[in-house]
Amino acid sequence: MADALSVIPASVLRYLSDKLYEKRKNAALEVEGIVKQLASSGDHEKITAVINLLTTEFTYSPQANHRKGGLIGLAAATVGLTSEAAQHLEVVRGEFIIFFNQIFDALCKLSFDADANVQSAAHLLDRLVKDIVTESDQFSIEEFIPLLRERMNLLNPYVRQFLVGWITVLDSVPDIDMLGFLPDFLDGLFNMLSDSSHEIRQQADSALSEFLQEIKNSPSVDYGRMAKILVQRAASPDEFTRLTAITWINEFVKLGGDQLVPYYADILGAILPCISDKEEKIRVVAREISEELCAIKADPADAFNVGAILSIARRQLDSEWEATRIEALHWISTLLNRYHSEVLCLLNDIFDTLLKALSDSSDEVVLLVLDIHACIAQDPLQFRQLLVFLVHNFRVDHSLLERRGALIIRRLCVLLDAERVYCELSTILEGEADLDFACIMVQALNLILLTSSELSDLRELLKQSLVNAAGKDLFVSLYASWCHSPMAIISLCLLAQMYQHASAVIQSLVEEDINVKFLVQLDKLIHLLETPIFAYLRLQLLEPGRYIWLLKALYGLLMLLPQQSAAFKILQTRLKTVPSYSFNGDQLKRASSGNPYSQILHHSGSQITEDGDVNQDNGNVPNGINFASRLQQFEQMQQQHRLLAKSQAQSRNSSTSFFKEGPKAEPRWPPTSYINRPRSRSSGRGPGQLQN
Repeated sequence: MADALSVIPASVLRYLSDKLYEKRKNAALEVEGIVKQLASSGDHEKITAVINLLTTEFTYSPQANHRKGGLIGLAAATVGLTSEAAQHLEVVRGEFIIFFNQIFDALCKLSFDADANVQSAAHLLDRLVKDIVTESDQFSIEEFIPLLRERMNLLNPYVRQFLVGWITVLDSVPDIDMLGFLPDFLDGLFNMLSDSSHEIRQQADSALSEFLQEIKNSPSVDYGRMAKILVQRAASPDEFTRLTAITWINEFVKLGGDQLVPYYADILGAILPCISDKEEKIRVVAREISEELCAIKADPADAFNVGAILSIARRQLDSEWEATRIEALHWISTLLNRYHSEVLCLLNDIFDTLLKALSDSSDEVVLLVLDIHACIAQDPLQFRQLLVFLVHNFRVDHSLLERRGALIIRRLCVLLDAERVYCELSTILEGEADLDFACIMVQALNLILLTSSELSDLRELLKQSLVNAAGKDLFVSLYASWCHSPMAIISLCLLAQMYQHASAVIQSLVEEDINVKFLVQLDKLIHLLETPIFAYLRLQLLEPGRYIWLLKALYGLLMLLPQQSAAFKILQTRLKTVPSYSFNGDQLKRASSGNPYSQILHHSGSQITEDGDVNQDNGNVPNGINFASRLQQFEQMQQQHRLLAKSQAQSRNSSTSFFKEGPKAEPRWPPTSYINRPRSRSSGRGPGQLQN
């Protein structure tokens, strides 16, 4: 230091730390001249002493004016140095590179100095250092990157400008491979896209655009490490950051090929939320990426993780955005079609979520879920399991049955065969322990059966129950569970043209059965009788002599209706249009005795009664259906419902202490036996039930 003091006058050192910039500037010019003179004379030891003095006594000083003078003094000394001095100096053009990280770190700190003049001096030195680095062939990018990566986390706007400037300069040097180290500072650049300063956002965007162009032109890129960063940034709350990240992902999917296969799940997890982004540009790019990923047919053997992608899609089914849920379902459907066996092995991971999705507020979502369920249910065991769990969901959530029941049942009937669906549901409901729910469910199924266009073939089959074996099997399969609801049984009999049995069912009703719920269902049936579905029945009223039991059944319903009700007036008006017909004594006797099968007509080789029923000379068992046993089965089921209603009434009238005991534990549902129990195709009943 003594050597430095001997060559730099005390006045120059004093002015170098003066508060006035002009005095510091003039002092720096003096330093430049001194260094030039020392360099020309080859006195390198004194030059080194001057630089050390400026560094330790001025640049590192806690005093702002000293730091200002030190920086401008170093800048002047750098300008004054010549190439001849390089072999003897640590800080000179080119050869000072070995201390680059220390100098860079100091410049980084000084770039956000509170004093504007300090910053100005730091910028001057920064430009000089950049010139030296760009001209040097000794700069080590490998040693510099860790320092750069560490500094990229700083939020100070001046530091950010300083860093982006260096990244841009180094990237412009042909011999420095900044692209190879891009994963180390890519996240920092993306972080700057949301900076409050427009200038910083613009500089970061410009640098990223340049790197993306280089990636497109480079034959070797580490897509994997950068993909992880982009996935995180795609979820940024900043719109511009999301758009930039999703744009990069789009290019990566196009360029990355097999490198990105292990990251497909992460990428999908990033783009699915963007499908519903408020910004249209982001939505468009996200959908394009989804389509591109979906078009790639990867092999699970090549690190393609079906389970991971399925898990991502499942989680997105809980998204608040409909578009995202729909896209997630498209992915599940695609995976199921391409990797059916793999997905079935993972079914337990998604089944509950798919069932929950049936309660979605969007009809489109529900329909897509049903398509997936139908695809899964191609397997017989999965088919029964689907319907068992579906009934269970309806049971625990009656609102689901009310809001979505018709849509779900109708769609499943289209996708899985209506007859198969209804027979299986009937078998499940036949063993339902909750009688109230069973009644509600049967009424819902009956209404769908009577009104849905998707079930028109099923209705036609039921109309042939007395002359067609398949129709008879269907009638028998439905009958056991339809017994839960008197009106459902009556509707089924009217649909199957089993009018004598319908009349018998009506006659079997007792006082407890005629309640408000019954009358509401009866009102619905009366209105349905006026729809095109029952046009054939109304036309049969033109032949009252042939359809005596139809008339008796309809008059029986009329007698159950309150006279002031709209349904009473509708049915009464309809019956008034029936042509007058004189019944002979035998017909009246049969109608009153309940045996319509003694008087027959010949039709196509079969013996048809006046109600269109077939008599196969086996007494009261037309087409193998034992109606006496069926009526007994109905009465037994109704007796169970009466006992339940009586028990519920007693509970309501009991002391309030009963309710303080807390609710009873619900029985486990669905029982394993329900899933594994075989169903008889001909009877639709389990062991111990009534036979045909």
